Amino acid sequence: MAKNISFKLRYWKQNGPKDAGHFDEREMKDIPDDTSFLEMLDILNEQLVAEGQEPFVFDHDCREGICGMCSLYVNGTPHGKTERGATTCQLYMRRFKDGETITVEPWRSAAFPVIKDCMVDRSAFDKIQAAGGYISVRTGAPQDANAILIDKDSADEAMDCATCIGCGACVAACKNGSAMLFVSSKLSQFALLPQGRVEAAKRAKAMVSKMDELGFGNCTNTRACEAVCPKNETVLNIARLNREFIKAKLAD
Repeated sequence: MAKNISFKLRYWKQNGPKDAGHFDEREMKDIPDDTSFLEMLDILNEQLVAEGQEPFVFDHDCREGICGMCSLYVNGTPHGKTERGATTCQLYMRRFKDGETITVEPWRSAAFPVIKDCMVDRSAFDKIQAAGGYISVRTGAPQDANAILIDKDSADEAMDCATCIGCGACVAACKNGSAMLFVSSKLSQFALLPQGRVEAAKRAKAMVSKMDELGFGNCTNTRACEAVCPKNETVLNIARLNREFIKAKLAD
């Protein structure tokens, strides 16, 4: 049985990367606790527009925990999670208490400049992917499913790595703004499969080089990235990335 809650909402307003930015506050009244967090922000914007004010800008797309667009810092935690394995769009108001203050901020990272309010530019991830997050194959008729034999453990682990949705929570949570969990997950999904071994050395060097070029920080193994990842990616991927990179440099 749904019940209504009321709370104070503090939400970040910023016109662009060079703007100082500030918090606006609003008392939200009688919001059903079975409302999703993004639906609550929709209600906020309906109220703002009705009053002739500019709506609050935030990123979203699928609202099903798949695309990773809902990049919000809620009460000091990426995606505002009270449990692992969920994105902001999968957060419901029943997770909050009546009368509390809810603070919404953008990802805080030099590599993710603010576009407006809580929408940030995460195209740096696309550039890292373009640098080496792919395999080269011949086009034409598809191979038979059993043409390349892969053991089940490797296939399962590669699939787990491939579930990374590139939301950027790992970067936002890291005190250094490191993208190592994202990069290592994208590298690992190929490193574990025979199709990815052909370009393994090139891939490791290219993705790490692009990551450094774009201004992401270094990994110091605090595991904050792992703790907030909505797809439960593991820092074991970072260990694999380090091994792949060292092997590539030694080969040089």
